[in-house]
Amino acid sequence: MILRIHPTSADASRVLAERILQIAGNASGLVNIALSGGSTPAQMFRLWASEYSARTPWERIRFFWVDERCVPPEDAESNYGMTKRNLLDLAPIPPENVFRIHGENDPASEAQRYAAQAECLIPGTVFDIVLLGVGEDGHTASIFPGQETLLTAAQTYAVGVHPTSGQRRVTLTGQPLIKASRLCFLAAGRSKRKVVAELSALSGAGPAIWVARNALHPVELFTDAEAGALLRDQPGS
Repeated sequence: MILRIHPTSADASRVLAERILQIAGNASGLVNIALSGGSTPAQMFRLWASEYSARTPWERIRFFWVDERCVPPEDAESNYGMTKRNLLDLAPIPPENVFRIHGENDPASEAQRYAAQAECLIPGTVFDIVLLGVGEDGHTASIFPGQETLLTAAQTYAVGVHPTSGQRRVTLTGQPLIKASRLCFLAAGRSKRKVVAELSALSGAGPAIWVARNALHPVELFTDAEAGALLRDQPGS
């Protein structure tokens, strides 16, 4: 685990944007990125579009999604809708480079359709970059505690269920997550202190820790001082 603690969530977001630019700059061809939802990624997307747009080779970056709530794209809970408002509408991204999960469709059928699309477009279904968050309960993507079968599922995408609301979601499963060339976790805020400490140490249980522990390539954790407060005295922070 490569740990990167920064004073604020905006600072962490900027460093992550710089990291994406570095990876894209070193790539000779297309760069396939899987995006996550949430308020912290929304901030990163806005900064990316406003401060780094001119330096970004948008024509070479293709956007996929880690997971999507099973709602229409106009719904306030749509991960695609959030990304559209904070990144896609603000940067000169070619529409043909955007591959959204159709959250308005039947979840099982959409998981199959989207998996087939990703498998067709991405060699070996190995994403160049996967951007992940981590919940206070240790979930990542839409793989929640108690749904660990999704970590070893044969499908590239499957249907997860929010344990409280019962909302269904289409999500990347564990195997393509751990195969990604670069996994980047972004977490911020005081409420994430405990889970960030566990994730950094690869200790404890939970889907996020399983993914980080089993990743085939380097994993990076970008966090702010509040979320990383328990890690300040660790080497490499």
